[in-house]
Amino acid sequence: MTTFARFVEHLPPDIQEEVRSYAEFLLEKRSKKKQKVPVFDWEGALADLGDQYTSVELQHEIGKMRGD
Repeated sequence: MTTFARFVEHLPPDIQEEVRSYAEFLLEKRSKKKQKVPVFDWEGALADLGDQYTSVELQHEIGKMRGD
């Protein structure tokens, strides 16, 4: 048995349950991160602008719209 398991074994039963529950939460959180696949549904949204703006000019336009 590992040192950690021995440590947990000495905790009161209600605290052991909290540790188990938290460990399950961490494992679930990690598995969700790995499954996340980026979505590029916005790709091509500005295609109708053609070569009208450079990327820097678009940033400035967005800043104006936001009121920056």
